[in-house]
Amino acid sequence: MPHKLYDFDIAKLEIYLQDNIADFGSLNSMIKFSDGQSNPTYKLSTNTGNYVLRAKPPGKLLGSAHQVDREFRVMKNLANTGVVVPKMYHLAGDENPLGAMFFIMEFIDGRILWDPRLPDASHQQRSQYYAEMNQALATLHEVDIEACGLADFGKPGNYFVRQTGRWVKQYRAAETIKDAKIDRIIDWLNANMVDDDGQVSLVHGDYRMDNMVFATDETKLIAILDWELSTIGHGLADLAYQCMQWRLSADAGLGGLGGIKREEFGIPSEADYVEQYLTARNLPPIENWNFYLLFGIFRLIAIVQGVIKRAIDGNASDPKSKNRMIKVSGHLSQLANDLINQ
Repeated sequence: MPHKLYDFDIAKLEIYLQDNIADFGSLNSMIKFSDGQSNPTYKLSTNTGNYVLRAKPPGKLLGSAHQVDREFRVMKNLANTGVVVPKMYHLAGDENPLGAMFFIMEFIDGRILWDPRLPDASHQQRSQYYAEMNQALATLHEVDIEACGLADFGKPGNYFVRQTGRWVKQYRAAETIKDAKIDRIIDWLNANMVDDDGQVSLVHGDYRMDNMVFATDETKLIAILDWELSTIGHGLADLAYQCMQWRLSADAGLGGLGGIKREEFGIPSEADYVEQYLTARNLPPIENWNFYLLFGIFRLIAIVQGVIKRAIDGNASDPKSKNRMIKVSGHLSQLANDLINQ
């Protein structure tokens, strides 16, 4: 059954999809995925196959958030680049039976691994899963943005200056209480801003294991999902964002690798994972690594704060998410302040 977030006629939606997607068939079910805090996502089952519908949430939204049209465009343009993405079928504008912009994409039949510790995998399989993610990230950052039609997908240069300003603005717009720890992070980022080194890449923006689909019977990565935050930027932003998991504890609410003996499990150390990436891209060692980590942590704090604000306002994808996200924000702000204190 459709989720109560939207008030619409499912029969009219079915007709719309049949008119816009070849061989769509008859809609048998529309079931909301329980995961995902940003854009509500549904599995559509028809007599001809399965699809995924991903939509803007209803209600008043932050100006630059929930841009499902950008998500649709980047995945469509990445087809045949070596980056594994689902097939895109249709982008619907705001005027449609659902009442919110959405897109339809291929349903990828595989596994999403929610626990980065991979408790059900062997030592060798864990190493392979992490190697797959690492190589996929390097492949993404080597994509020719001109050749795939994404040269105008963001502003090249001065990425960290612009993005720090953007996420401070996003955080302030969603701020519910004053937090001295977060103010300290913002001040530190502005005081320790890195120089622009000229690197320009397409970045995913939320690169982590649970935004990927792996094959059911092997460790092969078959799709990267959730491109809402993708833009033209700097590859180290994605790398540092993913490496947060190495520092987060398992009870942080996001899944972390902190506190486990990674070498005993076949999971690379943070240093080894970074080195694999640099080798794959033929890049020099990273200076000011803590800046990139702190930038990624603050950016995630701002995203989490948006989820908290939407829950308070009553238009969150998962209305029960507020308390968990408050806990996550606390862990992140403490992690960032610990880095500042080093």
